[in-house]
Amino acid sequence: MNEELVKIDDLGFSEEELFSHYDFSEIESEKITAPRYSYWHSVFKVFFRKKVNIFILTLLLLVIIFSYIYPLVVSFDQYALLRDYETWHLTPGDAYRVIGFNIHTLLGTGDTGMSIWDSTWYGARTSISLAFICAAINMLIGVLIGALWGFSKKIDIVMTEVYNVIANVPYLLIVMVFIRILSPSFITLVFALTITGWLGIAYFIRTQVIIIRDREYNLASRCLGTSLFRIALKNILPFMTSVIVTLAAAEIPSYISYEVFLSYIGLGLSANEVSLGKLIEAANGAMNQFPWEFWSPVAIASIIAVVLYVAGQNLGDASDPRTHM
Repeated sequence: MNEELVKIDDLGFSEEELFSHYDFSEIESEKITAPRYSYWHSVFKVFFRKKVNIFILTLLLLVIIFSYIYPLVVSFDQYALLRDYETWHLTPGDAYRVIGFNIHTLLGTGDTGMSIWDSTWYGARTSISLAFICAAINMLIGVLIGALWGFSKKIDIVMTEVYNVIANVPYLLIVMVFIRILSPSFITLVFALTITGWLGIAYFIRTQVIIIRDREYNLASRCLGTSLFRIALKNILPFMTSVIVTLAAAEIPSYISYEVFLSYIGLGLSANEVSLGKLIEAANGAMNQFPWEFWSPVAIASIIAVVLYVAGQNLGDASDPRTHM
């Protein structure tokens, strides 16, 4: 195949048009051209890729609306119909006939004529608030202490002995003792659930930190004189984001279960406070005769626990960078 050579002069372009000066920059030459990556953008992209997560979040949003917004617009007085005996222990059908068809009679009435629908969501607000507050306190303390515990051998010696002593005492026994010593209330229950609740979380985080603490980048940081707190905060914890989110997903519903159980045995909140556990405890005696009073708060408590757990677990899976490929 014959190829003809073309002279530059025959193209009719000037040297300024054919050639341009290029300035060399060491900084620019070391830049790598790659797609921009946002960790949390990728997390939510993976999370919302599953349609079941959209359904779970929608259900969670409805639970939050009815637990926090509904009580703000609807006044609730469990003794408002106390003198009207005809409104006591009504099934949903009987409540429609006696009181009238409205949102308050969806689940019938309780032992004082109170709306089970209203009281359930008032109780759900208390139980969910308790769960989030306890989880936030225990996760914050547990993660920070666990990171330092796993990275510092001096702290490890002390904390291991503390853990060996406290961990051998049943957690619920410690909680019940503190509730007995102090007067039952929301603050007392938060204090009892968080006084030692963070220890198990810290031990779990400590175990995870030990696995990755001696990697090359952590050794380099220690050689450069970086403090243990900064290494734990900047090098260790970001690497464990998916583990922490998954752990929190299991912690939040567990505190709802604790509150329900403690209230069920009479060690929960004070008499004038409403929660899912206290509603279940109050309806327990008449469960066979008026089952709708017992199963309504049980069903709502179960839905809340399952929704929070599934949403948290799926978010934890999406937080793993290996799922972002």
